Amino acid sequence: MKKKRFVFDSYAFLAFFQGEPGGRQVKEILTLALEGEVVVYVSAINIGEIFYISARKFGFEKAQEIINDLKRLPVTIEEIDLEKVLEAASIKAKFPLAYADAFAAALAERLDAVLVTGDPEFKALKESISILWL
Repeated sequence: MKKKRFVFDSYAFLAFFQGEPGGRQVKEILTLALEGEVVVYVSAINIGEIFYISARKFGFEKAQEIINDLKRLPVTIEEIDLEKVLEAASIKAKFPLAYADAFAAALAERLDAVLVTGDPEFKALKESISILWL
């Protein structure tokens, strides 16, 4: 049986690391991933987004700590190549969402995974991908 797949966008990780509403749901999914029940993915582009948002808010040292913590989580980081850039760009061309968000959406679409977010920009894609709202 194929394990359920989740894609986290930056919103999901920031909710988790900053103890925001929705962070508990993220922790529950990460616990299931640690137990081997589900698989969690994130785009390398979204990791960059987490870094710059954290650096602006908390400084570069704290941002690096957050990335180091993220890399220890049971999450598969998807590297980016030209094909994946064009997939994201195609989504960005069709829908009004941030470019980095288009990478999370493209990854969720490609993997037939549930996108985990609280970012209202993704509402435009609710007919295209499955979304778990935080």
